[in-house]
Amino acid sequence: MTSSPVSDKRQHVVETAYALFKRAGFHATGIDRIIAEADVAKMTMYRHFPSKDELIVAVLDYRARRFDDQLDKLAQKNMAPEQKIAEIFDWHGRWFRSPDFHGCLFAHALAEFGDPGHPVFQAVARQKNGLRQRMRSILSEVMPRGRAENVAATLLMLIEGATLMAQIGQADTALREARKTALDIIAASRRPQ
Repeated sequence: MTSSPVSDKRQHVVETAYALFKRAGFHATGIDRIIAEADVAKMTMYRHFPSKDELIVAVLDYRARRFDDQLDKLAQKNMAPEQKIAEIFDWHGRWFRSPDFHGCLFAHALAEFGDPGHPVFQAVARQKNGLRQRMRSILSEVMPRGRAENVAATLLMLIEGATLMAQIGQADTALREARKTALDIIAASRRPQ
């Protein structure tokens, strides 16, 4: 099945906006710049994205789907839950060291769109809650659901903190300590209480 030229053009705009937003931010990147970089007509842009907010949500959903695809593949692997969680931390470590690392696009979006009723805020919340739920699902294999929920929330905080530390130039230390702490928390949580 091939995609249509319309969906190809839409996807091209999303990918162009993604590259610009992660480097310069959401408010600082104007629609005219996206149109110019994507080399599309203004009508094409507004046919696909009647507002900049809709484009931002599409970009965040695109980024979330890329991560969800990795999580789907991880879920299929025959590994212990601790290994799956370690793998999630390892992905972050590789991302932190990549030349393309500019911090978390979702955290940047949250900083620029802090109103809980705003569609961008809601897209960020969906992604973060989705990751927490995926980790909870992994952990539910080895601990009660309530405990798995608490541990998953803690692991998400470790990932978010490590991402911020990586952004200020402490990627190796942040990841090493966050990963070790995550595995220690899981081991402690597996013990009967």
